[in-house]
Amino acid sequence: MSSSERSTDHSGGVLSIVATPIGNLDDLSERARQVLASADLVAAEDTRHSGRLLQHLGISRPMMALHDHNERGRVERVLEVLGQGQKVALISDAGTPLISDPGYVVVREARAAGYRVTPVPGPCALIAGLSAAGLPTDRFLFAGFLPAKRSGRQAALEQLRKEPATLVFYESPHRISDLMQDMVEVFGAGRECVLGRELTKTFETFYSGSAETVLGELQADPHGAKGEFVVMVRGADASPEDAGSSVDTDKLLELLIAELPVKKAAKIASELTGLGKNELYQRALALKPD
Repeated sequence: MSSSERSTDHSGGVLSIVATPIGNLDDLSERARQVLASADLVAAEDTRHSGRLLQHLGISRPMMALHDHNERGRVERVLEVLGQGQKVALISDAGTPLISDPGYVVVREARAAGYRVTPVPGPCALIAGLSAAGLPTDRFLFAGFLPAKRSGRQAALEQLRKEPATLVFYESPHRISDLMQDMVEVFGAGRECVLGRELTKTFETFYSGSAETVLGELQADPHGAKGEFVVMVRGADASPEDAGSSVDTDKLLELLIAELPVKKAAKIASELTGLGKNELYQRALALKPD
C-alpha cells in the first residue's frame, strides 16, 4: 500500500509543520496563527520560549517539549495523538522546523504511519538572508552549522572550496570571527561573502565584500559578536585550477618565497590566483629550498 493510500486511514490526524518568526513577531502568518490556535497539541523545541509566543498571540494550548535530545522518545506520543484523529503543530524556537532544527524523526515516522503531514510556510533565516544578499540564488547549498573545532571546520570548508553554488551556513556569535578567519585561509581572502546578523530584528545588519573585508568589518563592529548569523559565500569560479590557469602557480610561489616568508607568499598568491591560502601554504612549504 502506498503512503498516499495509507494517508486516508487516518484522515483526522494531521501534523502541521509551522514556521514561526525569526525575530519580528509580525511575520507570523494568519494561517500559522489559526493552526496553532486549533492544535490539540503543540510540540515545541523549548516550551518556555514558545509559551511566550503563544501567550503573545493570546493562545493557550497543551504543549510538549520536542528537541534534539528527546525526539525519538516523543514520537510515540505524537503518533498517539494523531491516532486519535487530533491535530499536532510542530514548531521550533524560531523559523521553519527541521531546517537545522529538530523534527526530522517525527515527520518521517508520521508519514510512514500514514498520517497527513502539511507545511505551514513562513519565516526561514537562510531564505531571508539569501533574498537580500545580492549573491546568485539560482543554485545554493545549505550546510547548516559547521563543526565547532577549527580542524573539523577547516576540513568541511576544504570539501566545499570548489563548489560553484552559493554556500549558506548558520553560525553563533562566539564562533563567527573564527569561521571568517578560516574562510579567508581556505577560500582565499578575495572570495565574496555576505553576513546577515539579527535578521528581521531591531539591529539587523548586513556585512558584505571580500572575506577579508567582511572579517575586518565584523571585528571593528562593537556589536559584531552579538546575535545569530547567516553566512553566505559566493560559489567558486569554474574550478580553482581554471582560476589560476593564467598563472604558473608553482613558479609564482617560487618567486615569492625567494623574497618573502612562506605565510606572506601564500597570502599574496591566494589573492592573485583565487586559490585557497591553506593549499598554497602547503605548496610553498614543499617548494621552499632546504
